[in-house]
Amino acid sequence: MELILLPDRLAICRLPKDTPIPRWALAGSFYAVTRTAEELSIVCPDGHPPAETETESGWRALQVQGPLPFEEIGIIASLTAPLAQAGIPTFVISTFNTDYLLVKDTYLSKAIRVLSSTHTVHT
Repeated sequence: MELILLPDRLAICRLPKDTPIPRWALAGSFYAVTRTAEELSIVCPDGHPPAETETESGWRALQVQGPLPFEEIGIIASLTAPLAQAGIPTFVISTFNTDYLLVKDTYLSKAIRVLSSTHTVHT
């Protein structure tokens, strides 16, 4: 499997469930918005969320080269299991075409070393 490191640093934000999707969340080349019964979660470029927003900054995204067939089994497990063994926290986003594995900037070098043992990582 091939992974591509995306250039932007990202932030993961949590807003109250009934919050309208803010304009700042939709700016940039990469963002994801998920609403559930409990919250509104937003992944967007670092620096976009206002200071009062509950935010976890400093994430980087590795894109799985796709498109991936829905019948493919074990993609996320092949990425997260070795990182979990190495003590590296992750956040995953899936789209129709592919998956994105987010790791904190502070773990990025280690994550790339771990993943490079079983996958091709383009940085």
